[in-house]
Amino acid sequence: MRIGIDLGGTKIEVIALSDEGHELFRKRVDTPRNDYERTLKAIKGLVDDAEQATGHHGSVGLGIPGTLSPFTGKVKNANSVWLNGQSLDEDLSLLLGREVRIANDANCLAVSEATDGAGAGKKTVFAVIIGTGCGSGVALDGAAHAGGNGIAGEWGHNPLPWLDEDEFRFQQEVPCYCGKSGCIETFVSGTGFAEDYFRLSGQRLTGAEIIKLVAQEDPVAELALGRYERRLAKALANIINILDPDVVVLGGGMSNVDRLYSTLPLLIRQWVFGGECETPVLKAVHGDSSGVRGAAWLWPQDRFSL
Repeated sequence: MRIGIDLGGTKIEVIALSDEGHELFRKRVDTPRNDYERTLKAIKGLVDDAEQATGHHGSVGLGIPGTLSPFTGKVKNANSVWLNGQSLDEDLSLLLGREVRIANDANCLAVSEATDGAGAGKKTVFAVIIGTGCGSGVALDGAAHAGGNGIAGEWGHNPLPWLDEDEFRFQQEVPCYCGKSGCIETFVSGTGFAEDYFRLSGQRLTGAEIIKLVAQEDPVAELALGRYERRLAKALANIINILDPDVVVLGGGMSNVDRLYSTLPLLIRQWVFGGECETPVLKAVHGDSSGVRGAAWLWPQDRFSL
């Protein structure tokens, strides 16, 4: 049995999967914000619950909103800031009495979808989370690719390429929380989509509310979505020019905008070198469950042992 944990800023979720990938148990609790020791205890409690409910002992994988530094072994870049600087894998391994594997939550999405989702059977899967923020992960042959610095897939904190005049103004008006300007996250996250609509209309609406207006043929909402599609296409074309993945998988709130899967493939070709691009852009099969399932699949079948 494999146990996956998704450690988020507001909730912690556990899933237990059989060796065949069938869900055996699932539970979530509130995250003890700003309290590292209580966070460790909450994770242990969820693992204990999963094993008691199933009667099985399991491997443990953990997805976090950050990464482990390959140099210090400690968490870095986590927006759940109380995790930063902590030896999370060592502390959890000691607490649980077994090795714990940890990966960035976007890499967990990539692993999940590469294992039994939209990218199943593909060698290189590039997975994108476009929700409140914007992140991405890479799975190679079904395994998370973290890179030499532990930051492979940090697509959202690169500059949006091929800026037009309005995008140049946008990056000056809407700085990224990371301290830089022009980051892809500020343009193609759900937050960035809503911010652009506000700049066009003067109204503060959620992404879901704007999409409802698109369905009603509201011209400003349609303009905002068209601009969003163009920006996301440019950002993905840049990745295809570098990595040329076999598939791009979308997760997060904006991935529920169904028309993206027909508009993006056509738009991407405008910026891919040579103009040829048949890379499929697909919706995550497991949706919001992809992260926690991917954490469980950090222990693949051919390397599973206790």
